Parts: sequence; C-alpha cells; structure tokens
Amino acid sequence: MLRLFGRITFIRFTKKNVAKIEGAELIPKLAGKNVLFISNHQTYFADVAFMLHVIHTALDGFPNEMRLKSLLRSKKSDIYYVAAEETMKSGLLPKLLGLSGAITIKRTWREAGKEINRKVDKKDTDNIKQALEAGWVITFPQGTTKPFAKGRKGTAHIIKNYQPIVVPIVIDGFRRAFDKKGIFLKKKGTTLRLRVKEPLKIDYDDHVENIMQTVMDGIEQSRKFEWRANN
Repeated sequence: MLRLFGRITFIRFTKKNVAKIEGAELIPKLAGKNVLFISNHQTYFADVAFMLHVIHTALDGFPNEMRLKSLLRSKKSDIYYVAAEETMKSGLLPKLLGLSGAITIKRTWREAGKEINRKVDKKDTDNIKQALEAGWVITFPQGTTKPFAKGRKGTAHIIKNYQPIVVPIVIDGFRRAFDKKGIFLKKKGTTLRLRVKEPLKIDYDDHVENIMQTVMDGIEQSRKFEWRANN
C-alpha cells in the first residue's frame, strides 16, 4: 500500500505542486524507536503521505528532498500514524490507506459530526504504546484540520506515560492545494512546506497541561502563534 500510493502522491506533491522541506537532516539521527512526531493538521491524508515521503527520503540519505525511489525502498517499516477510526472506515479508499500503517483510535469528543463525551479506550492507548516500542509514530495533537484548534490532552498523556522523543513538524500549503480529505487537487503550483524542528525538551514529570502547552508551541498552533498570524 505504501509503495502503491507513494507513486500516486509523489506526482501530486512534486509535479503538480512544489515541495519545500527543511530540517529533515535531523531524521536519520533519531533513535530507532520510541519517537513521536507531532504536527499541525491541514488535510486528512495528504499531510501524513507527504511526511512519509520526507522521512523515507531522509533515511535514504537525501534529506530535504523528495525521491520516489527512497519511498519504494522503504528502509524503515515500523512507521505508524494515528488516525480517527471513523475517518478510516468512511470508505474503501480510506480503508486501503489504513493498511499503510494507521493506528485507529476512537475520538472522545466528536462522532458523526456531533459533540460527545466518551472515555478513552485503553485498547487505543495500548496500540500506540506498542507502536512506540516498535518504532516511530506520527500524530496530530489537535485532532482536526481547523487551524489553531485546541490541542487534545491525549497526546500529552501519551508523552507523559511513555516518555518518547518528541519531534515537532510544521506544515503549510496543503489546505490550499487539496480538498479537506487531501485526495483531490484544488490548486496546482502550490508550495507545500514541511519543517522538521529539534526534539522538544520535556519534563515528563510535569503537569499534563504544561506538556500540552509545550506541544502546541512546538507545532506553532498555540495562542501566541495565532496572534502572530492574525497580526
């Protein structure tokens, strides 16, 4: 699935649009497991597909580039991403995409477009723990494509409980280039930006609220970054 969809997305990312990547030279230096990539979110699928291209190309020795051959080699197989179960079951294509490494979780705050209040399913957190013990995990702390949305504390609990290396990624341009699902092109020639930042310095004994603030600052989605964007 990774190689199949990699061929399709590569054209959309590099031929139909312009890929601009920074900081990916940090990726090969990371430990082989217990690494949590955190990022802002602009589309359901295009974001994580782009990240997988960037990660595999960097591991193949070509940081800050995007090469299809690198993804086809797939030197690291234990890379996973967290996705809402509802989204991944919404059709045949999402189900197929899920085979490329999705860890599906049940949203605790929204289902079928309605606000809910559901307890965290321990099975979901156990699956994330197992994925971190095996390799790398990509997650989107906001759980929505809305810019500057409040972060979900589940990410902070994962960080506090499992103490991974936390690597922030900041993306931009995907909302302009693709539809909300990240499947259909809206605008060609868009610059798709991805910046890998240094791992966060986190006190794992700190309060969940403070860890969450560090996370939101890391992905540049906290209030101070919203104020800068609006002013």
